Amino acid sequence: MKTELIEIKNYNGFGYQSLVSHGAWRVAVLRYLDELNIENINSMERHTATDEVFILTFGKAMLILGGNDTQISEFQPVTMNIGEIYNIKKNTWHTVIMSKDAHIVIVENDDTNKENSETCLLNEILSREIQVQGNQFLHQNT
Repeated sequence: MKTELIEIKNYNGFGYQSLVSHGAWRVAVLRYLDELNIENINSMERHTATDEVFILTFGKAMLILGGNDTQISEFQPVTMNIGEIYNIKKNTWHTVIMSKDAHIVIVENDDTNKENSETCLLNEILSREIQVQGNQFLHQNT
């Protein structure tokens, strides 16, 4: 195979790994990491300069959206289906709950970083509600 014609990448580790960058965009993979364990979710992030695309390719995952106000007062769970494209709009608070075998492809601007992203801590009530729904989701049909 002519490697100047194609680049093949894969990532089987844990967490987030950028795999391909080209021009203004990058493709990364998100795999399970302890920070995303349902018991550890206590915040959401948002990107102030770009949308972010999520595509579940394996396992189970649920996006948790927190709106686009300055603070998070409620959340909306979105169960991901394998192969569907989920475009999280700019300035939308979000996090993800995922099974330990989940594999998510992320497409985003190549310059997405801490300087154009924000984090918001969840209050204890929201955090607990997310944990309850996330546990129900991850343990259904198992």
